[in-house]
Amino acid sequence: MTAPLPVAGTTHVRRTAGSDIAVEKTAFAGILALNALAAAAGLVGPWLLGSIINTVKASTGPDSVGTVDRLALVIVAAVLVQIVLSRYALLLAARFGERAAARIRERFVARALALPPTVVEHTPTGDLAVRGTTDVDGVATALRTTAPEVFIATMQALFIIGAVLVLNPLLGVCGLSCLVVIVVVTRWYLRRARAGYLAEGTANSELAEMLATTAGGARTVEALRLQEQRLHVAEAAITKARGARLHTLWLRSVFFPSVDISYTLPVVGVLLVGGALYNHGAVDLGEVVAAAVYLRQLMGPLDTVLLSVEQLQSSMASYARVEGLAAVPAGPTPTTAEPSGDRIEAVAVTYAYPNLGDVLHGIDLDVQPGERLAVVGPSGAGKSTLGRLLAGIDRPGSGRISVGGVPIADLPPDRMRRQIALITQEHHVFRDTLRNNLVIARPSATDAQLLAALEAVHATWIDDLPSGLDTDLSGAAHRLDEPQAQQLSLARVILADPHTVILDEATALLDPAAARMTERALAAALDGRTVIAIAHRLQTAHDADRIAVIESGVLTELGTHDALVAADGGYAALWRSWHGD
Repeated sequence: MTAPLPVAGTTHVRRTAGSDIAVEKTAFAGILALNALAAAAGLVGPWLLGSIINTVKASTGPDSVGTVDRLALVIVAAVLVQIVLSRYALLLAARFGERAAARIRERFVARALALPPTVVEHTPTGDLAVRGTTDVDGVATALRTTAPEVFIATMQALFIIGAVLVLNPLLGVCGLSCLVVIVVVTRWYLRRARAGYLAEGTANSELAEMLATTAGGARTVEALRLQEQRLHVAEAAITKARGARLHTLWLRSVFFPSVDISYTLPVVGVLLVGGALYNHGAVDLGEVVAAAVYLRQLMGPLDTVLLSVEQLQSSMASYARVEGLAAVPAGPTPTTAEPSGDRIEAVAVTYAYPNLGDVLHGIDLDVQPGERLAVVGPSGAGKSTLGRLLAGIDRPGSGRISVGGVPIADLPPDRMRRQIALITQEHHVFRDTLRNNLVIARPSATDAQLLAALEAVHATWIDDLPSGLDTDLSGAAHRLDEPQAQQLSLARVILADPHTVILDEATALLDPAAARMTERALAAALDGRTVIAIAHRLQTAHDADRIAVIESGVLTELGTHDALVAADGGYAALWRSWHGD
């Protein structure tokens, strides 16, 4: 069973954003100062334009021409100063955004790596993948580009509004009152946008999860002829994602046209009211023109702010999803106790997945150091669940599983990895060299040890690689197929050198002959270690010291191969079926 990761609340996102800004208070203060100076320089032009108009209107001699020329030169100088200040403000803001985005990426990766194993195990792959790519990129874009632009535009808008009110309070109030439509439409949009973008992000995660699971299980889908069923699942996920996307598009289709129409209202209002006041001698022509130019100039920063609202809403939703990892409950504090030996003991163990009944019922199992135990049973009996519990990935609902008297799930991660390794059908080949894909299991390993580990699992394909251990596996030319990738995973186990190895269908992707050969090689390589093998191939069970039979979550039989065959119970039936008797 899987469950999506949590989403951070608005308060947490705002607090975190404030902390990201506070890290670089000096840079942020510099951004505000440069923006303020640039906005102040931008006010000079319209103000002096009104003075030019009044000068020309009242012209009585040649001195007025010189006055106009001087004022025009000051306007040009002010524009140049505004351009330079705005450029450096934007440059400083972009650098600030890049550093903040880098911190958010690093924080996300650190939190993802620190997630408790049980959370990772039950989190949809698509959910974590979308948060780490699309959502992190959205936040980075907002910090790098959108937020600086909004800062600059907001400063300009505030200075322009102040200038209009100082120029003529009556004209200023008249023009600003016409902006009420923008305020109403923006509030309508903001009340709906966050929920809409969160729903879109969730739908995209579910779609990514569906695509990943369908592609990963393509062979199973084809073998069981589940194409139609998967198509229906895909259509449902696509329909949901499309609906969520159309909803946010509808919000924008209402918001942007309404804003575009509203831009002209302040200028029209000032010209109408200003014209009437001018006819009555209440204002001069220069004030009317300057106020109209200011309000026309206000459209630029307002347009930037309002166009960025959509991006900011989407980015805040992404920010909430990225910060949602902080809301994942931390696992229990690891114990400092050291296991007194390597004996694994399960006592009265039960386990249930969310919204389902118990999968395991009162499992009692005692695995001695160096023993080879095979766990067999029908599909869905709970074998893999027991394997995860024995590896410490999940905690039992009740009962206990311990190694050397210490609960396995309470061991620190590095201590647990030295004690127990779980190898499943799932494996990963990093986009790196073969050497680096191996040394993650043992950073100090020599080339001889790496080659010996590959030889132990019969990975003869290394002889065909052009650069041996230094061959890059990221390109299509040398990409490993499924059986080769599985052998690579098994080689990592040998290098990690744990005391106990749990193999959950670890050779399932190999053909029978190759699987048998690999299992024999592993048996030799893991000599002296405890091996718990969960397998459908009963030949593996035949070679084990003991066999545990799980049926419907219950341990029904436990003993050697010969003893269980002689008992003529469930295992004997499986053995006869395996041999076609």
